[in-house]
Amino acid sequence: MKWKIIEEKIIKVFMIVAAIVSVGSLLLIIGSILFRGLPALNLDMITKTPEGGFYLGKTGGVLNAIVGSFYLAGGATILALVISFPIVLYINVFLYKNHWFSTTIRFIADVMWGIPSIVYGAFGFTLMLFLGLKTSLLAGIVVVAILIMPIMIRIADEIIKTVPQELLDAPLSLGATKWETAIKVVLRQTAGGLFTAVLIAFGRAIGDAASVLFTAGYSDSIPTSLNEPAATLPLAIFFQLSTPIKAVRDRGYASALILTVIILLISITIRIISNRLNRHKI
Repeated sequence: MKWKIIEEKIIKVFMIVAAIVSVGSLLLIIGSILFRGLPALNLDMITKTPEGGFYLGKTGGVLNAIVGSFYLAGGATILALVISFPIVLYINVFLYKNHWFSTTIRFIADVMWGIPSIVYGAFGFTLMLFLGLKTSLLAGIVVVAILIMPIMIRIADEIIKTVPQELLDAPLSLGATKWETAIKVVLRQTAGGLFTAVLIAFGRAIGDAASVLFTAGYSDSIPTSLNEPAATLPLAIFFQLSTPIKAVRDRGYASALILTVIILLISITIRIISNRLNRHKI
């Protein structure tokens, strides 16, 4: 009994230390971004595109990267959503949860989730060369959609699996079709969690740099069509921090601060909307 008490205290100490390290790391990251980025952040950074000599310390901002990031992440999220949700509903409502096809889809999604994003970028670049395409917003959207699709599938799958089997069988016993069960029962019960999955995927898409480096390209202007290259905030941060000019590097931290605020707002939105949608859950 004495040893069990000691063991419990040791484990508790490890848990506290792990929590302190996690929170401390987050605070250090945010603190460094605020310390370097806040003095360089101004209205021009978020309202203007790069002007001549921007990367040499002259005037301008990263509006092109902000808008490009939302274009790319939004388009990729919508495309991944259109593909992912029918798959998740099919393997959970139309098939048995332990069906071999469902297990195969989950295994493939797990493998794809673990593939580094630079591999997706290299794949997209190779495919573009084969098809004779150039870097564009469309190419970036397609590659990023493939990147976040397994994330959306696995999160949505785990959420839908929490729906009790009795709740799926009840409408079927009353004459409802599986499609009606999927739309009117499953989606209603899991709306909060599924919305969380979408926003998590969106946050992953807007913060990725490697997959769009060779596909979406980079441009100092805001894209007006899917065939034009598009800048993103992660690439803008990378390019600014790579220069030897201190003023430009500070702008890179300011860009990182903008991206951090966007991710923070996404997280807050996830929490608020999920809580509201979960009120309808039985």
